[in-house]
Amino acid sequence: MTLSDRIQIRLKKLGKSERGASLEAGLSDSFLRNIREGKSSSPRIDTLEKIAEILETTTGWLISGEGRENVSIHISHDERPNAVIGEKFTLNKRRLPVYGQAVGGVDGEFPMNGNTLFDVLCPPQLSEISGAYAVSISGDSMYPRYEDGEIAFVDPTRRVKKGDYVVAQIIADEHGPPQAYVKKFIRHNASELVLEQFNPAKELHFPHERVVSVHFIALAGITD
Repeated sequence: MTLSDRIQIRLKKLGKSERGASLEAGLSDSFLRNIREGKSSSPRIDTLEKIAEILETTTGWLISGEGRENVSIHISHDERPNAVIGEKFTLNKRRLPVYGQAVGGVDGEFPMNGNTLFDVLCPPQLSEISGAYAVSISGDSMYPRYEDGEIAFVDPTRRVKKGDYVVAQIIADEHGPPQAYVKKFIRHNASELVLEQFNPAKELHFPHERVVSVHFIALAGITD
């Protein structure tokens, strides 16, 4: 069996989804899916440790199939290394600004004018990312991927590739603020940026010279 096979075994036994387990481990929502699809075949050991903890197994078993598979069965509560993990844990008090507006435009866009709706606690995976921010999803233009009212957390430092979900800032009016679009990334070249929308299904084309930025959405969900 491969690393991916062993991950799938643990997911099935624990009744967890790839997306849910990835987020629980503090990773991108597509991390475990990328391993299954062969897009990421050699995770770092510290990443494997996070996966092993969420899947209630050991890094040794994930890597080679040797040793204990289920630590919750074979290791008593007193033997489990929770105290060691706890010593490494630090409370993340960073908060991120949330941009957006209550009602989006025809395609869910909103003016990116620097005004914040409120702020939220920063997810662990973005705690050390400079310039990280969040946006409030308006409307159902990207349903079922994103629902109205969800918060999308953005990593502006990560390279964007085809199939990623992004926040793109586009200049619509030379005298106004950029308009922000939450969409699926198709391509961006010297002539245009192409994004995909789900409802109604269509592609959005923007001239390259009007593109301010295209930033990667690391995760999204409902927050208090």
